[in-house]
Amino acid sequence: MPTDIIMPQMGESIVEGTITKWLKKPGDKVQRDEPLFEISTDKVDAEIPAPASGVLQEIKVAEGTTVGINTVVGSISVDGEAAAPAKATPAATSTPKEEKKEDKKSAASPAASVASASATPEPAEDEEARSSPLVRKIAREHGVSLSQISGTGLGGRITKQDIMAFVERQGSQPARVGTDAFARPAERSEAPTAPPAPRPAAAAFPGDLVPMTNMRKIIAQRMIESRRTSAHVHCMYEVDFTRIVNLRAKHKNGFEQRHGVRLTFMPFFVRAAIIAVQQWPIINASLEGDNIRYHRNINVGIAVALDWGLIVPVLKNAGDLNFLGLQRGITDLGERARNKKLKPEDVEGSTFTVTNPGQFGAVFGLPIINQPNSAIMGVGGITKQPLVVTDKEGNDSIAIRSVVHLTLGYDHRLIDGAVADQFMALVKKALENWNEEIG
Repeated sequence: MPTDIIMPQMGESIVEGTITKWLKKPGDKVQRDEPLFEISTDKVDAEIPAPASGVLQEIKVAEGTTVGINTVVGSISVDGEAAAPAKATPAATSTPKEEKKEDKKSAASPAASVASASATPEPAEDEEARSSPLVRKIAREHGVSLSQISGTGLGGRITKQDIMAFVERQGSQPARVGTDAFARPAERSEAPTAPPAPRPAAAAFPGDLVPMTNMRKIIAQRMIESRRTSAHVHCMYEVDFTRIVNLRAKHKNGFEQRHGVRLTFMPFFVRAAIIAVQQWPIINASLEGDNIRYHRNINVGIAVALDWGLIVPVLKNAGDLNFLGLQRGITDLGERARNKKLKPEDVEGSTFTVTNPGQFGAVFGLPIINQPNSAIMGVGGITKQPLVVTDKEGNDSIAIRSVVHLTLGYDHRLIDGAVADQFMALVKKALENWNEEIG
């Protein structure tokens, strides 16, 4: 019996999703947990894995169509079954009301379908809990048991880097061609089953009129709402970043060898902001009508630039993490954002945001506040500049130093300029006089 492919529920508040791209076509072979199609919701864009191994028998919902959760969008004929002739993909011309009527009639229980049709043995329950579908897929292809691997992700989660490092150490070879395309997202365009999302037609054909993606519509809506809601003011500080640049250069290789994660500059900025927030909690607060909500936890939103837009996953309880925990959390969120593995809860609940336009060469930025936050810190590019340096005896000299410009965008309804400046002065001091262990 064919296995139904359903539109999953990506969070309690999400009732529908838009299929943006099918990664397979009818008649193609698919493996359980292999990315099958991409969806866009009002929270996240995500890749949805195949519920079973077999052949994609039918696509019932065309790209660009929005349907309710639990709607059957296609079917897979499991291994050993004869696939029915592929039906033509329906054109996305029916009205939303008609689609929803059909969806309600054809909706099926996903758990029952997957359980009855799965052709691949399920991993152990503990392995399932601390690894992603992609990690389990790579493990199966290389004949690796996840119980042999110590995870470096949050809560011992086994990351893609963990499994690939283990495979390289064992000298294991892929079971079939195409594994490398899934192992290295940067080379994904070489995978015949998952070509990259096409660039907007307007980029290639000036003068064309192309529809906005769901993500772009949401970004546009939220940016306008933020500008209308908050009284935006910005301040900028110049920071001598030399101490941290030298520290990272000295420890980055050993840090990666010990912990299995690259040492980047972002956790330094996040840690400095946390130190300052603890001194000035109003920066971490938000307005609720005529009241001020002082948040107990510091949940830091980390803006991640994607090829198809921007998303802000949230590092929860960042104030409770040490430096290594910050680096692991930031790396994990960035990887899952770029690989469309985020869940709705990963982009909810931020109390303060950090964005990094400097990675593209910007000297500084004037970011728009991420609602309902009251402040956002922008990180500029790190450049070498001549600075006047004063030694302990009070003598001045000119030296070449690594410099970064930080900006704070804040809601002047809640945060006074004096408070914002004192907050940023503390961030600057924490960075220029860094004395914490980095692990």
